[in-house]
Amino acid sequence: MSNVHVFDDRACVLGEGPLWHPERQQLYWFDILRKSLMTRVGDQAEEWQFDDHVSAAGWIDADHLLIASAAGLFTYDLTNGQQKQIVALEEDNPVTRSNDGRADPLGGLWIGTMGKSAEPDAGAIYRFYKGELRLLYKGISVSNAICFTPDGNAAYFTDTHSRKVMRQTLDAQGWPKGTPELFLDVTKEGLNPDGAVVDAQGCFWNAQWGASRVARYDPAGNFLSEITFPARQVTCPAFGGPDLSTLYVTSASVRVNDPQGGQTFAVQTGIKGQKEHQIIL
Repeated sequence: MSNVHVFDDRACVLGEGPLWHPERQQLYWFDILRKSLMTRVGDQAEEWQFDDHVSAAGWIDADHLLIASAAGLFTYDLTNGQQKQIVALEEDNPVTRSNDGRADPLGGLWIGTMGKSAEPDAGAIYRFYKGELRLLYKGISVSNAICFTPDGNAAYFTDTHSRKVMRQTLDAQGWPKGTPELFLDVTKEGLNPDGAVVDAQGCFWNAQWGASRVARYDPAGNFLSEITFPARQVTCPAFGGPDLSTLYVTSASVRVNDPQGGQTFAVQTGIKGQKEHQIIL
């Protein structure tokens, strides 16, 4: 693997939700606590401000994203900034905001919520699919690691505070089938599983908050390798680039004295990721 380099040196307070847009060939990500969406193409950096916390997105087409905020899901036109509310998300609960999320292979969006101050059990995980927002799991403190196997038969997720990543079998329509099973337990290592993505080989790449690393595990949950980063609080990885072998990783500067905390990094892995799935409204 190549050396890690700084993709964008703007220091996010809480960088999250990196998304490689396959049609634009462009990375987007969020600074949740600054309520902003960010991007960069070459030397050109851009940022959009919102009135509410925004945290995760999926791509609808070349010009539109589906963005998760603290109060709902809305479409966003990248060309003119127009927004259209699609569905409410805990809009009557001032305690929570959206957190980790990702589009699934059938065109739905899984999105997690959490307390704004990480209140225990305040959050949940939902799926938005074909116009329906359905609660999947409740009693989640910090929702993270939402991602999917290449065959679409299983999803992963975690409550970071549990230090356990779960694997959920899915039915033909992408809904959970049966109960989640333990995939990875990092309690003994004292690690905190944050955002994650699955590569084209089915291996699970997990950013581990406070450990300065993204760790790769095989489909059985066995540790394979790690990439270390010059920021302690790495938050979420995403594959991108022309051949989907560049790993982009966001980070956070909140509550730490970390010179490179909050920057967004990139590394050539030599391993191909999955193309981000398209949202179908």
